[in-house]
Amino acid sequence: MRTNWAGNVIFTAPDPRTAGTVAEVQSIVAAARQVRVLGSGHSFNDLADSAAVQLSLQGMNRVLSIDPDRRRVTVQGGIRYGELAPVLHAEGWALKNLASLPHISVAGAVATATHGSGSRIGNLATAVTGLEIVTAGGEVASLSRDQDGDRFAGAVVSLGALGVVTALTLEIEPTYQVRQNVYTSLPFAVIEGDFDAVFDAGTSVSVFTDWRGAAAHSVWVKDRVADHEAASRPDFHGALPATRKMHPLLGVDGADCTDQMGIPGPWHERLPHFRMGFTPSNGAEIQTEYFVPRAAAPEAVAIMRRHGDRLAPILMTSELRSVAADDLWLSPGNRGPYVGLHFTFRRDSAAVRTVLPPIEADLGSLGAVPHWGKVTTMSPATIRSRTPRLAAFRDLAQSFDPEGKFRNAYLRRLFDEA
Repeated sequence: MRTNWAGNVIFTAPDPRTAGTVAEVQSIVAAARQVRVLGSGHSFNDLADSAAVQLSLQGMNRVLSIDPDRRRVTVQGGIRYGELAPVLHAEGWALKNLASLPHISVAGAVATATHGSGSRIGNLATAVTGLEIVTAGGEVASLSRDQDGDRFAGAVVSLGALGVVTALTLEIEPTYQVRQNVYTSLPFAVIEGDFDAVFDAGTSVSVFTDWRGAAAHSVWVKDRVADHEAASRPDFHGALPATRKMHPLLGVDGADCTDQMGIPGPWHERLPHFRMGFTPSNGAEIQTEYFVPRAAAPEAVAIMRRHGDRLAPILMTSELRSVAADDLWLSPGNRGPYVGLHFTFRRDSAAVRTVLPPIEADLGSLGAVPHWGKVTTMSPATIRSRTPRLAAFRDLAQSFDPEGKFRNAYLRRLFDEA
């Protein structure tokens, strides 16, 4: 039995394959009737499943080149952020942002508009300047931000619908240091009343809560050392500095988390919440996430506080993060700056699917859309109505893949195809 990382999805693909070269990818794709790529397995739905070939590029995990003049790095399609980051840092370079887990694949994170946190920083896909894609006939297509304009903006967050991404080029910048401080018991009155002051206070800000009581249990503030020289703040809007290393899950030891307590360290050892060598988060869990316009964030927080007691039996933690706007067609940032409301539930699929519809209904008044790689009960029709460029993306996917070789059940539902 083959499952995703969390164990809540059992893959039905009858033909799992691996490829170590672009030529092998081309051969597999050309001969297959359907292909889906499995990245690091961190999707919580059937996005990566296939009726035929499920292809892993895990062995294609090298850094191909670093261009210091153009400030770009080109990597193979199977590399994970935790494999890329140390190589970049050793050469004096860095990425602008990382997600909470360094364990995820670059291509998979980009394809689903996965994000880190930072009011002035876009999601991880916004760093992409070039793509190499093996298309349905086994040919290699190259797209770049410089040459392909709006078409490129449509192709970056692709949900795997255009083909197999065998290489990506990303923007880089000189390496930098980050310090991370955690504060406890941030009043909800502050979050709702002064949201901008909270989430603009650092390079990256994350609030963890169970939505009950008068305060969120912790706020994680990550500062670039050059931008924010103070080692720590005596308090953070009424929240007090943690006295020990914290974990996003209350009561769990923080040993597998990145260093806190204001200790400076390399960007890739502070921006994620978790260390690469440890099991991220909990493992036996189900994740879901909804994105709302940043302007609606205080109202979203007030809405979610009404759900706290109802969620308590299965909610492990919830995280709030802010992300900048972008022009990528299938990114939530295409609608403007946004906030992610993330939920980590116990691995009980039936219970999760029971508690989600009321959340989706209440946040729906704010135009909420779900993360592409996480669990939702929101109807495809609703998602389509709230994703302005989805129809254009469907046409773009059709132009790359007219026979539907890369479309699986997930994409057919989304595209409203039989």
